Amino acid sequence: MNDSSIPTGPDSGAIRNLVMVCIGLTSVFVSQTMLLLAVPLRALELGASPSLVGVILSAPYLLPLVFAIPLGGIVTRVGPQKVFFIGAIGMMLGPWMSLAAPTFGGLVATQITIGLAHVVMVIAAQSVVAGLGRGRALERYFGWYTMCLSGGQLIGPLLAGYMIDSLSMDWVFAAIGAIPAISLVSSCFFVGNARRGHATPRSLLGYRAQASLLRDNIGVQMSIAVTVAVLFALGAHAAFLPVYLEELTFSATLIGVLVSLRALAAMVIRPVMPQVIQALGGRGKTMIASLAAVAMGLMWTGMTGSVAALAFLAILVGLGSGISQPLSMVILAEHVHPEQRSSALGMRLMGNRGAQVLAPLVLGVIAELVGFTLTFLLAGAALLAVLVVVVRLRPAFERAELDNARRWP
Repeated sequence: MNDSSIPTGPDSGAIRNLVMVCIGLTSVFVSQTMLLLAVPLRALELGASPSLVGVILSAPYLLPLVFAIPLGGIVTRVGPQKVFFIGAIGMMLGPWMSLAAPTFGGLVATQITIGLAHVVMVIAAQSVVAGLGRGRALERYFGWYTMCLSGGQLIGPLLAGYMIDSLSMDWVFAAIGAIPAISLVSSCFFVGNARRGHATPRSLLGYRAQASLLRDNIGVQMSIAVTVAVLFALGAHAAFLPVYLEELTFSATLIGVLVSLRALAAMVIRPVMPQVIQALGGRGKTMIASLAAVAMGLMWTGMTGSVAALAFLAILVGLGSGISQPLSMVILAEHVHPEQRSSALGMRLMGNRGAQVLAPLVLGVIAELVGFTLTFLLAGAALLAVLVVVVRLRPAFERAELDNARRWP
C-alpha cells in the first residue's frame, strides 16, 4: 500500500480513522440506499399516488435543511466520534419505526429519523477526512472515502431488490435497521482528533458566519452551486427511477441492478479522481464536465424503455456525480479555515438537503401532471441552467485556486 491509496506517514491514527470512517459510512449508505428502493415500493403497496410518494421521499431532508449548520457546530465542539455513535443509533432505530407502524405515518417517521441521523454522521465523517491533508493528497483521500460510500450505494439497491423479491417487506425493513450496527462498532475505534471537540467561538459557526462565507468565498460558492445542482438531479433520479421502471413492469431485482449501476460508475471513477482532474485541465473544467454528464444522462432517462439505454444513462449520471460530489468537498475543505470546516460542511449539506426536499416534491407533482418523460427532461434542463452559472464563476475560482496552491504547494 502506498501514498496513492490511503494516507501514510508518522500519524498512523490518520489511517485508522479513515478506515473506520469508511467502514462505518459504507454500512450506513447500504442501509440508506436500501430504503431508497424499499420506501417508495412500500408506499405504492399502501396505495400512494406519485405526489404522495414525493412527500414521503422528501421527509428525510426536512430537519437537516434547518439544522445542518448548527449540527456542524456541535461536531466541532463535541467531536466527530460521539456524534457518529449517536447517529448510528438513529440509523438503526429509523427503519424499525415502520415495523411498529406499517402506515404512511410510520414511513414518514422512518424517513425523518433516518434523515437526521444520516446527516450528522456524514458531517462527522467529512470533518475527519477533511483534516487528513491538502491538494492532490486530499483529492485522493476524499476519492477513496467516497468510493467506499459508492460501494454501499451499489450494494444497497441490489440487496434490497433481492430481498423484496424473496422476503416480506417487514423482514426487509428489519434487516435495513440491523446493518448500521457496523457503524456503531466502528465509531468506537476512532483515535486522536476524531474523538476530541474544540472550543470554537460561536461567531465562526452560526448562520451569519456561513452566510458571509457564501457571499465572499468563491470556493464555497462553486462547491455549493455544484453540489446542490447535482443533488437535485440525483434526487429526481433516485426517487423516481424505481417508480418509472416499475411502470415499465421491470422486476424489483432488475430495478435494483439499474439503480446500482449509477453507484458502480461513481465508485469506479473516484479512486482516479486526481488523474481525471489533471486530464480535464483542472478542477474548474472538471466541475463543468461532471455537471454536463449528469444533465445529459438525466434528460434522456425518461425517453427510453430500453434496458441497455437506461443502463448507459445510469452510468453517465454515475460518472458525473462520482467526480462532482467528492471534488466539491475538497474545494470547500481547502477554501475555509479549519475551525469553520464542520459548519461549512454542514452548510453544504443543508444546501444538499434543500435540493433533495424540493426534487421529490416539485418533480412528484410534475410527474403526476405530465408524466416521467418531461419530468426527467425538466430536471436535466434545470441542471444545465446551473451549469451556465458555474461557467461564469470559473475564472474567479481558478484565480482562488492559484492563490491556494501558492500557500499549500
